[in-house]
Amino acid sequence: MADTAKIREHMEVLGSDGQHVGTVDKVEGQRIKLTKSDPAAPDDHRFIHFDSIASVDTSVHLNRTAAQAKDEWGIAKV
Repeated sequence: MADTAKIREHMEVLGSDGQHVGTVDKVEGQRIKLTKSDPAAPDDHRFIHFDSIASVDTSVHLNRTAAQAKDEWGIAKV
């Protein structure tokens, strides 16, 4: 599993295909909450579970494509 302790606010989240999935708002439990102001997820907070993370460096890299991640993410309206 990736070192999720390295995840910081405003990091870009990328699919395994290098495509933009979102921007980190914060970590909540075992998942990343994405900003709702990101064009990839307008007006909704989206969530990515830690199981989907392949690695973390200056960005969060997922072990699935951007399209797969978007098909799987949870939505929480606020």
